[in-house]
Amino acid sequence: MSNQAYQFAQVSGPSIHWRLKRNCSFTPVQLGWVYMLLCAVSLGIGVFFWLQGATLVLAFAGLEVAVVGLAFLAYARHAADGEMISLQGANLVVELETAGRLERAEFERQWVRVEPKSGDLSLIELSGQGRSIEVGRFVRPELRQVLAREIRKALRSA
Repeated sequence: MSNQAYQFAQVSGPSIHWRLKRNCSFTPVQLGWVYMLLCAVSLGIGVFFWLQGATLVLAFAGLEVAVVGLAFLAYARHAADGEMISLQGANLVVELETAGRLERAEFERQWVRVEPKSGDLSLIELSGQGRSIEVGRFVRPELRQVLAREIRKALRSA
């Protein structure tokens, strides 16, 4: 099977892998540097006005830096979120990483059902053998059906 047969998957020998990741502009390290620069500028302006006698400006600059820091921390926690779906032989393995927490489900290929959770643009539910897991968070809603078709096609091919 070639890569041209799949839009989202990578084919390596008999294995097929889907790696779906969050689209992030900054890595956590780059975000740290941006935050340090923001702190330096904001607190520098605050100190300048504090020296001029406007003492509250520094307090509000500190509050601003703290609130932006919390927002950046929330962003950084989820920067590495992703979904890894692997079809290897008779098993379909799904790994979901959210904020550093890993959830893993393994299904026998022949028993997997691939369906939209509630509607055509909803997440894709992979289920079988009494377990289910939702995938497709990092795919645009209008492309989730394409991903579902790819997974079905790979499950049917021997």
